Amino acid sequence: MFGLGAFRSTSPLSGGLLWKVPWRLSPFQKYRQRQRLRAVDSVVDTLSTALAKQGMAMKSIERWKTEMPREEEMLPRDKYTMFDRKAKRYRKGIHKLPKWTRVSQRVNPPGY
Repeated sequence: MFGLGAFRSTSPLSGGLLWKVPWRLSPFQKYRQRQRLRAVDSVVDTLSTALAKQGMAMKSIERWKTEMPREEEMLPRDKYTMFDRKAKRYRKGIHKLPKWTRVSQRVNPPGY
């Protein structure tokens, strides 16, 4: 009885919710991503200077400063894409990652 006349099921109706994610970031999304990266950099700088004034240091903050590149040091490829071994060229847009506005994707494998 399914698929008769005007009540034919369409692909979004039969397969569930159809997600439409564009294949690249818009300029506005790129701008907001840069602002998020800069905000994290400023928080790390503020914490490290405040601790330095009190003569203290935090291992996690010092490790972040040595291992993670700042926003201005990052290549655009690393800002807007992430490593994915299943993708054709080992990269996919950062907006394809769930909760991409909350997690840090600053470090990728070398060479990719």
